[in-house]
Amino acid sequence: MTAPTPAVRDRVLSLQPTELPAYVYDMTALREHAARVRATLPDRVELYYAAKANPEPEVLTALGPYIDGYEVSSGGELVHVAASVPGRPLAFGGPGKTPDEITAALERGVERFHVESEHDLRMLADLSRRVAPGRRVAVLLRFNLAVADGSLTGSSLAMGGRPTPFGIDPTRAADVLRILTDASCAHLELRGIHAHLASGLDAPEQLSVARTVVDWSTGLGVPLAEVNIGGGMAVDYSDPDRRFDWSSYGDGLARLLADHPGLTLRIEPGRALTAYCGWYATEVLDVKHSHGEEFAVVRGGTHHLRTPATKGHDQPCSVLPVGEWPHPWPRPTAEGDRVTLTGQLCTPKDLLARYVHAPGLRAGDRVAFSLAGAYAWNISHHDFLMHPHPGFHFVD
Repeated sequence: MTAPTPAVRDRVLSLQPTELPAYVYDMTALREHAARVRATLPDRVELYYAAKANPEPEVLTALGPYIDGYEVSSGGELVHVAASVPGRPLAFGGPGKTPDEITAALERGVERFHVESEHDLRMLADLSRRVAPGRRVAVLLRFNLAVADGSLTGSSLAMGGRPTPFGIDPTRAADVLRILTDASCAHLELRGIHAHLASGLDAPEQLSVARTVVDWSTGLGVPLAEVNIGGGMAVDYSDPDRRFDWSSYGDGLARLLADHPGLTLRIEPGRALTAYCGWYATEVLDVKHSHGEEFAVVRGGTHHLRTPATKGHDQPCSVLPVGEWPHPWPRPTAEGDRVTLTGQLCTPKDLLARYVHAPGLRAGDRVAFSLAGAYAWNISHHDFLMHPHPGFHFVD
């Protein structure tokens, strides 16, 4: 289990029961981790943060000194990130862009457009000519490349290498490149290729995918300034102490770049930058015995922290005992060593962690769920059953 940092532990224990659940972020830990990641990367690697992982303004701001820009995937993210970290470079991606979203991105001077289809390209060409005349708009064509060496096998979420709605089929490369030479696209500039193929890959698999993407891209026979190899660095919820090997990844990218002088690589991690800095803290409301098993019902649940339900895992957690029991009725207490932690929702799917080693767990104790700094609150179905929203605390 990943225990909360001292600053997070103190804040969690200081909160009143009515102030729980709460998300508590250790901003010092976040900045230190981002600095370590940045230090491992070669000079010709740009680091963009995928804002979808956690778009809290405090998180976006804290990452600012260590990254080159932010990747956004909707008009809403575009407006939010531009307001939270004004003046920083933005890359706009994602399938199914609307004309209004592209127009808004052009008006805000977005640095890069990740083009997902031929339709996407023609829409961008027409709108940019009208909205941003006299300016060349930088384009990265996103392709759904096949990877033959099995490096995507261990992926927890694949966006490429198989039929998906993401990117352009590589068999269409020549036709799409031909569109960019059309007179109607003269104001678009092909900057490079984008290929984010999967999430949940360790460093060796990431490097193998990166080489495949770079070799294919540079083999197209057109000048390219950059190749975006995406994000998806693994975060292991079953073994939180097992971290992505940023050092070996950086060394591998350096070797890859040595074979391609003048080329810039861009990576766009999200979860791997912020997951470890956040905890979802709550209180045990009840301990129940059912058919030989014990359950602890906590304030909140998967409508606040959807990650374990979405990914089908047990969220790592730590129990923070609380000595006082302010009520006149008896205090429910676990009799065994293993307790399943559930939320308040009226569904058996509201499971946060199963068979947690928590001997003596009592109502009133606090539980801090770790690895809650990414794809947690922002992907959850907040208003199901209309429980109060959690609080948010950013501690140094």
